[in-house]
This record gives sequence, C-alpha cells and structure tokens, in this order.
Amino acid sequence: MIHFRFLQRLCLVFFAALLLTAASSALTQEIADVKDSKNILPEKDREQLMNEWLKWRLDNIVPELMRREGIDMWLVINREYNEDPVYLSLVPRPTMAARRTSILVFHDLGPEKGVERLSGSYYGMEGWYKGTWVDKKKKQFDSLAAVIKARQPKKIGINTSENWAFGDGLTASLKAKLERALGPELSSRLVSAENLCVGWLETRSPQEMSVYRHICGIAHDLIGEFFSNRVITPDVTTSDDVDWWFRQRVTDLGLETWFQPSITIQRDKKEAAQYADKNVIRRGDLLHCDVGITYLGLCTDMQLQAYVCRIGETDAPEGLKEALRRANRLADVFMAEFVQGRSGTEIVTAAMKKGEAEGLRPLIYMHPLGFHGHGAGCVADARPSESAPEDNLERGKYPLFLNTAYAIEFSSTTAVPEWENQEVRIGYEEDALFTEAGCRFIDGRQTKFYLIR
Repeated sequence: MIHFRFLQRLCLVFFAALLLTAASSALTQEIADVKDSKNILPEKDREQLMNEWLKWRLDNIVPELMRREGIDMWLVINREYNEDPVYLSLVPRPTMAARRTSILVFHDLGPEKGVERLSGSYYGMEGWYKGTWVDKKKKQFDSLAAVIKARQPKKIGINTSENWAFGDGLTASLKAKLERALGPELSSRLVSAENLCVGWLETRSPQEMSVYRHICGIAHDLIGEFFSNRVITPDVTTSDDVDWWFRQRVTDLGLETWFQPSITIQRDKKEAAQYADKNVIRRGDLLHCDVGITYLGLCTDMQLQAYVCRIGETDAPEGLKEALRRANRLADVFMAEFVQGRSGTEIVTAAMKKGEAEGLRPLIYMHPLGFHGHGAGCVADARPSESAPEDNLERGKYPLFLNTAYAIEFSSTTAVPEWENQEVRIGYEEDALFTEAGCRFIDGRQTKFYLIR
C-alpha cells in the first residue's frame, strides 16, 4: 500500500487539487501500520485548518452557488441541538452547536461586492458574520424582518425540501414564525434552497481535495492493519473481534467512525456446514469489510477484500482473483459514465447496461461523500424501489457537478470454479473525486487480495 502522510498545512496551495490528475497506484499487500498518532493533527490544529478551509469556501463557493440557483438571499435558521444539516458546516470551529435560535443570512450584492454575511443570532461571530440583532429589546424575528425589508431581496431561499434531508432543516414552527414576521408580501418571495444546500455540502475546495488523499490513506492503512495476522488468527478470531478492534483503533487515534464497522465472511458452502460458529474466521474464507472514518470533517467509506490462506497456500484461488478482476472492470465501466451535467439516473442506467453486456452481473448504488458519509449530491442507484432504503427517483435527477466526492459502490457476482461454481459477490467500495480530469480514485484501488496466513 502506498503511504500518504500528512502534508504540512503551510504547503497547501490553491491548486493542490491538480495532484489528483496523476494516476493513483494500485493498492498492494504490504501491511501498513498507523503506529501512533504523530500523523494525526491535535485538536487545535485541526480546528485552525478547517477554519482556513471554511474562509475559502464562504468567499468562493457560496457566491457561485447562490447565483447558480438564482437566490439573492439565503436564510439558515435553527435551534440549539436541533441543527440544520448545513449549519455546522457554515460556522467557524470550535462551534459545536447552535445557541438558542441561531440565524445566518447571506445576501448577494453582486459579483463586484460579493455576498454579505450576517447573523441574526443573540451571540455574535466576530470576523465571520456581522451581527444585526443590535437592539435586544426588539424580538429576534422582528429584527430579522427589518434586515430583510431593508435589502428587498427578490428570492429568499429557505431550507425546505421534499426530496433532500440536507435541504430540509427549517422546522415548521420556525418557518411559521418567519412568515409572521415578514408578512404576506415578503413571504411570497420565499423559495426552497434545497439545491443550494446540496451544492454547498457536496462541493469540495482545492485544499479539501488535496488533503482527502491523506485521509483516505489513513483509512487504507487501518484496513491493512486489521486484514493481517496482527489482528486475525485463523480459527480463533471472530468477525465481531475485528469489528470492535477497528472501532477502538480509530477512537485511540483520535478519529471517529461514522457507522459501525463490519466484517462479513463468504466461504465454500461444502465446508460451511461443519462449523457451528459462523463468525469465527476460518482458513479458505473470503473476508469483506465495510468501514468509514471521519477526519478533518470529511468522511471515507470503503469495502475491501481479504483471503485467509489454507495451509500451504500462498495466494487466493484463481476463481476468487477473477471475481476481483471483474469487479475492477465494472468500476472502470461505471466511472467512465461520469460526465458533468448528467443525472445520477442517466449515469447508472448507462453503466448497468454496459456492465450487463459484459456479463459482469452488476448492481450499482453509488453515493456522494463529504461532510456526511451518505452525503449530498448526485446519487446513482440501480436498486429496485422495494429494496432501496427510500425512493430515489427525484434525487436521481440531480446532476453531476465538478469538484465533488463519491463512494464508488457496487457489487459484481461471479461463479467460482474452485468452490463448485458457487456464486461469490464482491462488494466493492472505494472513494473517488470527480474533477475536470474525470472520475479518479483518491488513493488508489484494491487489485489484489490482502492475504492472511
């Protein structure tokens, strides 16, 4: 595995994302060990770095998105411990929650003057948002209404959406309070800011795209640790042991997992019947992990494979290696369909058709990555509605934009001769960025099994 250690903050330059155009080398079976936390930033430095990113994002991404969506004023209104999904991504760290009722106002003054950033909250955010609730004798929403009336925006974006949780953070009671304060005429200018919310969350800055490679490298190193004899002893270690080892390891490094990690086992059916405990990892097993970490506010999501060698074996059976090759071929087919402006449904329909034509037996369910693991953005899901977690028809219409990140997630099924043509499913998931250079894996991909001896 290639190691990508942390690049010093001061070496980050505006166009660092161009590094991503270079081809990533394939993951190897070298066992990487995140030996200690020296390459993990302390909390204070993390916050400072993320605030540097936020400043660039507010200055550059917000104006572009507001103009793209035709919204000249955007309101983000939420309460403490019931935060809007976008709120914490818009405020400087170490903000950990909204305080009482917190209000952010973005007013587009045009390309020359930029976007005015205001706060209608009781507590200020000096240097980030200019406070407008000066006279505390006036009610908060009356003060907000006065600010809006003075600026006379044509379209006032609020976070309400039928399709996106990320764009639906304004509660019914706060919306009613806003409408009462604005009155009928200004309230008629309220529009959904759902696509503005999604755009804000999905768009990565050049700095974020560069450091994402380091974050994915850490995740790959951790997978290399637990898919080894350092953690797994065949016929002793259980899949639960490995799940909790990973969870604890990530916590000990000062990082977070955004979902419970899992290790699943596929084995030759003719041998499976002899084992009473199905969770004990045996020789000849094919192991599959599904793990994700969060670091510097960005999530990873990966599914990689390992083979547990039988006594005398030095590699996985050829049939299993062919299954992994076929999965990699499907990844190429799928990622080639990433074209700016195409909808997720268009992308997945084309990829499924080509994958089926090649006999790869695909099922694709790709999702965006970023501040959230199952993030905002272009969704490409070929699962039937009855087996998908929710109806993705409307969300599938959302188009693909540049500078966005994805978990390239799918499965490919192959009959394995060494297992009497038993069908083996390779659950494949690797993280990628879509830029002007196309869709590229952030830190390489798995082309060989991790081997446990």
